[in-house]
Amino acid sequence: MKIMQKKYIIWGLAGLLTGAASCTNLDEKVYSEIPADNFYKNRTEVMAAVLRPFTHANAWAAPTGQVGYWRVSELSADQLAWPTKGRHGFDNGDWIRLHRHTWIANDNNTWNPWRLMYWGLGFCNNTIKDLSAIDFKTIGMTDEEKASIIAETKVLRAWHYLKLMDLYGNIPIVTEVGIPTSPPNAPRAEVWAFIEKELRENVDLLPKLQPSLVGRVTRAGGYAMLAELYLNAQVWAGTPKWDECVAACNKILDGSCGSLSGAAPALETDMMKPFATNNATSPENLFQIAYDYTVGNFRFGFQGDLWHYVQGEAYNSAFRGNNGIVVIPTAYDAFAANDLRRTNWLLIGELKKHPALRKTVADSLVMGTEEYNGKPLIFVKEIRKNSTGQTGEGTMMDGEENSGARFNKYQTDQQTNTAQYCNNDFVLYRLAEIYYNKAEALMRKNGNVATQEAVDLVNEVRKRAFSATDWVTASYTIPELTLDEFLAERGREFIFEGKRRADLIRFGKFTTATWWDHTPTAAKYNVFPIPYQQMVLNKNLKQNEGYDQ
Repeated sequence: MKIMQKKYIIWGLAGLLTGAASCTNLDEKVYSEIPADNFYKNRTEVMAAVLRPFTHANAWAAPTGQVGYWRVSELSADQLAWPTKGRHGFDNGDWIRLHRHTWIANDNNTWNPWRLMYWGLGFCNNTIKDLSAIDFKTIGMTDEEKASIIAETKVLRAWHYLKLMDLYGNIPIVTEVGIPTSPPNAPRAEVWAFIEKELRENVDLLPKLQPSLVGRVTRAGGYAMLAELYLNAQVWAGTPKWDECVAACNKILDGSCGSLSGAAPALETDMMKPFATNNATSPENLFQIAYDYTVGNFRFGFQGDLWHYVQGEAYNSAFRGNNGIVVIPTAYDAFAANDLRRTNWLLIGELKKHPALRKTVADSLVMGTEEYNGKPLIFVKEIRKNSTGQTGEGTMMDGEENSGARFNKYQTDQQTNTAQYCNNDFVLYRLAEIYYNKAEALMRKNGNVATQEAVDLVNEVRKRAFSATDWVTASYTIPELTLDEFLAERGREFIFEGKRRADLIRFGKFTTATWWDHTPTAAKYNVFPIPYQQMVLNKNLKQNEGYDQ
């Protein structure tokens, strides 16, 4: 499926001109177009339209260099940051404002996620409109296939709305391209109800997850979205939906939604496998953005945001990073020293050069290029000016090129492994999250106190992060799994996965807690402002409470 998908991606570019203009209300001069009546003549052309929104999700849903949902969700939370390091990374103070919660309506960090997500949503609307008008039998396809494809696109559209609602709260609901031209905001609870209706009406029309559908929206992905929607219902809609969250999780856990293994979904015993270069086959993964670099030259590209400039030397990789995002000290310290997630998913200490790049026996370490030019590059958890003798914790302005623990959750195979080099898919939902979602819902239903079932669910995931010897004391008991501890454990398990901001808001910590170089802020920052650029274009939009117009 991943190889075939590349063909569809190329065909899918034809949908760009008709889908893009609708999502930001920007006028564009169209230099070429393919009318729908002349395009949908066979299965390949139909699938081009279906798959086009998936390729666009690469821009806003994953850490690929774009200021999308992932960046603002992680860099505004309590685990990751993009500190200034020497003469690099200030970037007009964008990342400092995200970390300290001082963003404003005309920041690019405010506008870009909105722009990118509504752009993708426009692709979905365009596909639904075009395919609804086609008699599939005339192109050798069945009415059942038509119903399933349209259902898939509606569920994908609901996923876009879910993320927009999470970030901005009151947003316009638009289901047709360009209609209306200036849509007003809908209340957040109304948007939540629309998403629930879209998912409920379409999820059971989707095929079960199976190896041939990697990267597509299947029943497993749809129920994972419902689980997220219900888990956050108290924040997003004003009414808790814990029973509904448990029921959505059970749909996945009982195996009725399928799996990439062809059987019931299953947790990996090796914590690295859900993120490996061959993670398209992991039975733990439920919905992911599919990449295939070795065949289609389409890669995840996490290296840009998350690698040091010369970190590729450790992997014999030609790709470079911009030395941007790091783990903040308080987040690093949240992992126990014997937690294998700290030693496997985070990178600290000296960086060894790949053997193929060593010129001599002594040439074994990667060297710095800035403050430590010509000296070994040794990552440290602190973010401060060590070379000038500074003590204390430092701030977002005090970093050096080696500051902060680094990302190691997704790894690249060596460049010589042409079969899997840079073929990681970006995981949007995996089975571990369903375990944790159900556990949290059970705790909330029980007066915020753990039940034995909740403890068992969390321990089932957590135990792979400890050796057999350490697990004797690392496993949770009912009294130990408090809500605060559960939030900390969610942070450890899902670090780098774009979940942390929503988790902090649901636990009431996003604007009230203190972490490294961050103090509590106003409640208005639980949502981003409606972007200034959009309000100029659309006079029917109302600004979120507390932000200037």
